[in-house]
Amino acid sequence: MKKNNWQFMLGLCAIVMAGGWAAPACAQSAEVKEKPRLYTYEAFWVVPRARWAEFEKTSPTEQKVMDKAIASGVLVSYGNDSALLHDADGATHDNWWQSMSMAGTLTVLDDLEKVGGGSRPVLNSVTKHWDNLWVSRFYNWHAGSWQGAYSYASVYPLKADAPNDAVDILAKSMLVPLLEKLLADGVIVEYEIDEEAVHSDAPGTFVIDYIAPTAEGLDKVSAAIRAAIKNSPLNGVAFGSMVDYTKHRDLLLRTTATYK
Repeated sequence: MKKNNWQFMLGLCAIVMAGGWAAPACAQSAEVKEKPRLYTYEAFWVVPRARWAEFEKTSPTEQKVMDKAIASGVLVSYGNDSALLHDADGATHDNWWQSMSMAGTLTVLDDLEKVGGGSRPVLNSVTKHWDNLWVSRFYNWHAGSWQGAYSYASVYPLKADAPNDAVDILAKSMLVPLLEKLLADGVIVEYEIDEEAVHSDAPGTFVIDYIAPTAEGLDKVSAAIRAAIKNSPLNGVAFGSMVDYTKHRDLLLRTTATYK
């Protein structure tokens, strides 16, 4: 998926909504409504290359904590990622878990600490670490487990003058209908549109995140976006009035995940 594709689609929808049109690119087969809040606790790690294999080994005690939380309903999903595209300042790895309450995510954090999750010897080699707590109101997934899948995350800061409900507007008008179609077709197995629940960074950023079970799925997402652009009644490239593209970035990750 290329940044310019999302830029066009976001801008297109902004123009369509401003003009009160009902263009196919933003059409909805059903009204999109926000869902109950989904919370994600995500821990990021910068690990020296020589320790990657060791870091990626699953701890049996930590696995038991996750499986118990899934079985009891405290969690709805968990997983981990390793970066496929590396940069000088970004994380090499992350691990995460999701709950329908903030309390659920923190309960699992406490349980991991009780079994020594933060005392693995390999963690002594980590050069940088930070955490984020995300919340999503627009998401969906297929139940199951995946190894060697691909996550694609697009991070978009909003412009200072964007409306307070900018994420809702973009999600309901274009993003969710497109992602739901890809989910129904099996191109992706999960998607979410995240915002920070606790602002570790400046407010006003959202993340479009999806998981494709195969690398071919990444190409199919790009193709779906290009098709939507081609079928648009508007000509040329339209740029969104809400998103600050100069600060946009993408992440491509290898993912292991379980969804209830």
